[in-house]
Amino acid sequence: MHVEHHDLQHEFPEMVEAITVLKGSNALFAKLHASYNRLTGKVEDLEAHDMPVADFTLEDMKKQRVKLKDDLYHILLAFRAGQKHGKA
Repeated sequence: MHVEHHDLQHEFPEMVEAITVLKGSNALFAKLHASYNRLTGKVEDLEAHDMPVADFTLEDMKKQRVKLKDDLYHILLAFRAGQKHGKA
């Protein structure tokens, strides 16, 4: 089974530099990023090995991942806006 990878660098390729900076300088971002990666790994592993799991369990995991990604994205946007504002 083909499994699509959902790491943040693939999801937001235009923000790779910001992701790297925030992982090392923002504790909340680092925590959310680690949770996102852990959850993504679990989902991808379940999908790759076609492991038996209740549909609602997998869907709940995916919803949690989307929420984490959304939270991370908002932190990334705020960081980029701050960079632009600081340079102006």
